[in-house]
Amino acid sequence: MTALAPATRGRAATIVVLGVPAVLLSVAVAVTLGPADLSVPDVAGVVGARLGLGETAVSRIGQGIVWELRLPRALLAGICGAGLAVCGAVLQSLLRNPLADPFLLGISAGASTGAVTVVVLGAGAGVIGLTAGAFAGAVLAFTLVVVLASVAGGGTSRVILAGVAGTQLFSALTSYIVITSADAEQTRGVLFWLLGSLSGARWSDVALAGAVCAGCLLLCLSRAAALDAFAFGRDAAASLGVDVRRLRAVLLGITALLAATLVAAAGAIGFVGLVLPHAARLLVGPGHRALLPVTAVLGAILLIWVDVLATTVAAPLEVPVGVVTALVGVPAFAALMIRRGRVP
Repeated sequence: MTALAPATRGRAATIVVLGVPAVLLSVAVAVTLGPADLSVPDVAGVVGARLGLGETAVSRIGQGIVWELRLPRALLAGICGAGLAVCGAVLQSLLRNPLADPFLLGISAGASTGAVTVVVLGAGAGVIGLTAGAFAGAVLAFTLVVVLASVAGGGTSRVILAGVAGTQLFSALTSYIVITSADAEQTRGVLFWLLGSLSGARWSDVALAGAVCAGCLLLCLSRAAALDAFAFGRDAAASLGVDVRRLRAVLLGITALLAATLVAAAGAIGFVGLVLPHAARLLVGPGHRALLPVTAVLGAILLIWVDVLATTVAAPLEVPVGVVTALVGVPAFAALMIRRGRVP
């Protein structure tokens, strides 16, 4: 476990210091985009008025558009982008697999099954909603994957294989429920959510996702040195004093909790957790004290603007966010692969 070089620390600090205002500016600009005639000062005025810091000349309708519709959506987009990117960075190091992403553990597939069980089959008798059902399904899927991996003998490869099996199982269950029980309207609504959607963002979603994301990021940062040790393999990490089994269980649990919370709030948004960690490593290297905050900032900025594209590129229709992340992510990932292949 080596300390970060001064140049790397400086580069990471610069990216974060410039990136945080860029995230806030991205949120402000994203809120102004749409049919209503709003500007960044209008958005600032509405936020200030809501916080009791002054008055605003924006109409009541405009205030409602900013505060109730667009601002929660933009903030949730930033939180989801940051959280998914951090999950990807941790899992890629923990499992020593460059293709690992937040949905490797069956979490997305489990959330999908939970969501369609509530929406299509009416499970919960109206007591729980789509978000709660998705979260319950994600937790169930992760639990099944962990149990299967443990019974199979544990180890990184067993976790990956169990995740693949869990993903296939819950994906099949979701398809079966939709095909056999959903009508056309339900099928369309479920499909839109499964591909990722921030259209239903509420302040309660922002508060919960933000708190979980911040807490998980801090916990992962506190284990940054141990995550660096995993880059040299399990035996090397153990020789450096890392409790490999315990740390892996803790970090898998943290990433699963974060991914389940984000998927429950916004559906399955792919490629963010796969692509962003690789981009961040090109900028600041593999050291996790620099990598995790930089990845979070880049992920937040990316998903805010991806959501803007989702709402504007085919207006007045809205494209699912997961579709846009795939369309943007595939070329970006290909470019990263080519660049990494050329760098000695």
